[in-house]
Amino acid sequence: MNVELGRLFRDAWIEGVRRYFPGEPKPGYVAPWEQTPNWERESAAAVCQQVLDLLRLSGGNAAKLTDEQKGRFVATCWIAQIYKHVPDPKPGYVADWAALPEWQRDTDIAIFERVREYYEAGR
Repeated sequence: MNVELGRLFRDAWIEGVRRYFPGEPKPGYVAPWEQTPNWERESAAAVCQQVLDLLRLSGGNAAKLTDEQKGRFVATCWIAQIYKHVPDPKPGYVADWAALPEWQRDTDIAIFERVREYYEAGR
């Protein structure tokens, strides 16, 4: 697991939740990296790597995707990780983009953008 990428994803998630979640988020939504379950850390690193791979394989042109396409990509990659780590996930954990609450869609878009910035900084 690439801890740097996992932390990048997790920090972007927490920032998005704090910015977009209506009201007070559940403690688990904003728990620091050290308090995040191992499967979530592994998933965060994997999804971050997938976004980086998309950017690299497109020569950076994936940055031209619409916000919805960016967020859908992050959400779909996360759902795949849920299925990998959670034997019988709740329907809300694997909900399609259209069924996600607006705060979560906005957060997924923000995650893609944070990873894009990381990519463009040459890391």
